[in-house]
Amino acid sequence: MADHGRRRFLTYLVAAPTLALATQVGADAVAPATAEAVIPTLPAPADLVDLGDLLILAGAPTAGMLVLTIGEDGLVTFRLPREEVGQGLTTAVAMLVAEELDLGLDRVRVELDDARPELLFNQMTGSSNSIRSLYGPVRHTAAAARARLLSAAAQRWGVSAKDLRTRDGAVLASDGRSASYGSLSSEAAAPDLQALTATPKPESAHTLVGTATSRIDARAMVTGRQQYTLDLDIPGAKPCMVRRPPSVNGTVESVNNEAAVRAMPGVLDVVEIPTGVAVVAETFGQALDAKNALDVTWGPGTVDAFSDDGIRARLKSATAPFVVPPLLTRHLDAEFDFAFVSHAPMETNSAVADVRPDRATIWSGLKTPIVARESIAAALGLPLSKVTVHVMQAGGSFGRRLFFDAALEAAQVSKASGRPVRLMWSRIDDMRHGRMRPATHHRIRATYAGDEVLSFEHRVAAVETDFRHGLGEMITSVAASLPPGIGNAGLAQTLFLTTVKSPYHFGLTTQLLTEVPLKMHTGSWRSVYSANTRGAEEIFVDELARSLGKDEVEFRRTFAKSDRARAVLDKVAEEGQWGRSMPEGRAQGIGLHEEYKSCTACLVEIDCGDRGHPRVTKAVIAADVGRPINPRGIEAQLLGGLTDAISTTLRAGLHIDRGLPLEGSYSQFHYARQKDSPPEVKIFVMPADGEPGGAGELGVPAAVGAIANAFARATGTSPRSFPIHFDVDFTPFPR
Repeated sequence: MADHGRRRFLTYLVAAPTLALATQVGADAVAPATAEAVIPTLPAPADLVDLGDLLILAGAPTAGMLVLTIGEDGLVTFRLPREEVGQGLTTAVAMLVAEELDLGLDRVRVELDDARPELLFNQMTGSSNSIRSLYGPVRHTAAAARARLLSAAAQRWGVSAKDLRTRDGAVLASDGRSASYGSLSSEAAAPDLQALTATPKPESAHTLVGTATSRIDARAMVTGRQQYTLDLDIPGAKPCMVRRPPSVNGTVESVNNEAAVRAMPGVLDVVEIPTGVAVVAETFGQALDAKNALDVTWGPGTVDAFSDDGIRARLKSATAPFVVPPLLTRHLDAEFDFAFVSHAPMETNSAVADVRPDRATIWSGLKTPIVARESIAAALGLPLSKVTVHVMQAGGSFGRRLFFDAALEAAQVSKASGRPVRLMWSRIDDMRHGRMRPATHHRIRATYAGDEVLSFEHRVAAVETDFRHGLGEMITSVAASLPPGIGNAGLAQTLFLTTVKSPYHFGLTTQLLTEVPLKMHTGSWRSVYSANTRGAEEIFVDELARSLGKDEVEFRRTFAKSDRARAVLDKVAEEGQWGRSMPEGRAQGIGLHEEYKSCTACLVEIDCGDRGHPRVTKAVIAADVGRPINPRGIEAQLLGGLTDAISTTLRAGLHIDRGLPLEGSYSQFHYARQKDSPPEVKIFVMPADGEPGGAGELGVPAAVGAIANAFARATGTSPRSFPIHFDVDFTPFPR
């Protein structure tokens, strides 16, 4: 343990004889030179506070409770207290570990940690916060391991550790002696070893971090070797599916043909649970047939009386009024509507559960495993210590796996049936009873005089977003640290104010959220409030620029708050040849967005020659994410955000009819296919500067604005309702 007066860096040996470290980095456990990098102080001005800052502060007391082991074979294993859902997090973290340990990336293994309640608020994956919150702690943990390896070699050879160096997984001496990490692992684990002070490398010395790197799990995914939840071979676990109600939150009143269904081939059990009626069978095909054969009398749901028109009317009437009257100045007003949207991950909800009278074990893709464990323990009536939750890599999320519906259902079925179960939601289940991005209504007004924008008001009304997955508790834990006007706000308003910010100097700017409390299955969807709110603003900014007779890019440059914003705008304008001549029915569009300490601009070209089937033909994206860990991963995130924006701006949404989405498959929820994707995409990650920012949700809002703006310029029609083409062009599945 190295002592630096009041602040200390503590490294605990947890699993001798091989080297295993759990490194505590806290306010009183950090070397002075690195303290601020690990636990940032909250910026004072409210405009600078973002949700990531709040989450990092909430997790600060346990930020360094990370576990890293080095085996006698020289392999390094890092236990990641976050979820991998396809965003490339395991690769980025492996790069940080390999960088600090001067080790080949192929020698690092990243495993997803089980639910660890001692981490408190430090095991949630979301809000583009994983790299921001892990960057310092992971580097410190790996640096502590390197320091112990150097000290162990120094002790073995009777030299000073300061005269040694590391390279390619070995400690090297100036006289040519070397020792592999594996050969030193036992000595490095000695409790009495006097180790060097652990100091991470300066960023200027990085050789791996910041380079475009292929994913460490890519080959496993494309060859089918990647193991997801339903790939697990848990002894005795039987397939299970659930018959769900014909409307959101409907209840079971009676099962009218239970005996007949139990007699069907392969059926092992029929179990009633709070969300429906579950069938356990020998195969998923038999479970599917049996659950479809169930005759259930259902009680009413919570929104049976509501369909799209009624919901839109509720939202419109709930939208707060403007404050600035347009009496003495010129003004521009606009209103926008955005439909409900499914998360639609490739892997539907699934979980494996083995519940016994005295214990329970759960496997599932979970972004909030601590809350999931607590909820499952309470539902089963078991002590928390008797419930184990294993986090599995998941096939997509976009916010969906913040909720743990499948894990809870599987546990309930396993308990009632007295056997382990493998529960899978059908695609129809996932579309109709999964979480949705709430529908929203937007009202925007700007006043201006001459070339100056005097005021900018944005009023948002949204169906209430469900945050009952632990985020509320995290925000509450740091509420006293928040600036006035944020700390006193409600949860939704706090999240709105710390994520939605205008990147422009538009005079008196106000952005307000009103939630309509309809009890629907809502949840955070990629970019949460910003996808719609900032998307609508970028559409409005184009129209405001034209009202002032200004070029859309130059208008943004003039009013942008930051040099970073101007830099990404300049990059896409140059690389995308902004303003070039285009044939009739084709046009360019631009969008800008700042969030999570990152900034991006997007330029697209659209072909509306076939008005009913517009296609984005080209996209140029530039992003400043501070310090990129893996630029290739960031490119993938931005491409995913672009695809989400193409989908939800042009065609993909959910129609609500009498309390239930009509869509039940990818063929009905018109998410972009390969034929809808632009054949030409250029993505530029700006040079590294400062700490890492968030990237996972960054790419959606600017792209929404750019696509809608290109559509407006190509067609001469400014879209006001999204998706733009939103017909019911399919026959809905039976309820």
